[in-house]
Amino acid sequence: MANDRKQHSAEFKFKVALKAAKETQTISQLASEQGLHPNQISRWKQQLLREGKTVFADTRNEQARQATQAHREAELYEQIGRLKMELEWLKKKVE
Repeated sequence: MANDRKQHSAEFKFKVALKAAKETQTISQLASEQGLHPNQISRWKQQLLREGKTVFADTRNEQARQATQAHREAELYEQIGRLKMELEWLKKKVE
């Protein structure tokens, strides 16, 4: 018999973890209701509580950092191109 693993959507995991975090039902009751193992629900709940603060994080700072990094990379690639051209020119001069 093949091991058929269930693939749950992120939305489903979020809903179950949120129900577990609300603690209106025990994890065992919730697991029985949803047809899941209690340990799985506990892991989803821990992940929600650990990473939930990033949902409302200010992404503007991250976007500004990425834009600055992209600009810096462009400058560096431009400099690499110039240096390669100078190197080729110097090689031709030496020959």
